[in-house]
Amino acid sequence: MARKAAASEPQDKLLEEFQTLVGETEKLLQQSASVVGEQGDELRDKLRESIGRARDTLNNAEQALTQRGKAALDATEGYVQSHPWQTIGFSAAIGLLLGLLISRR
Repeated sequence: MARKAAASEPQDKLLEEFQTLVGETEKLLQQSASVVGEQGDELRDKLRESIGRARDTLNNAEQALTQRGKAALDATEGYVQSHPWQTIGFSAAIGLLLGLLISRR
């Protein structure tokens, strides 16, 4: 249960960051419709900054997911190599259950 909460934390943070980005972008677009010149440049800079933050957050989340995926793959490979017969038995049981479920339809 703790793993699921820890895994959803980066997703929640990423979702909040994008919601904030969308809100800020909408505000900036509304403000920039009537503004030109120096104020318009300021608004565009704020927009670029918001997009940069969102990109950074997305890149960090991507790196974290890649690392967790590699760790899970390594753990699975380690288990399969150290317990080959249990893995074969488990796979056979799953195949049997799937076959029974499919044949019922």
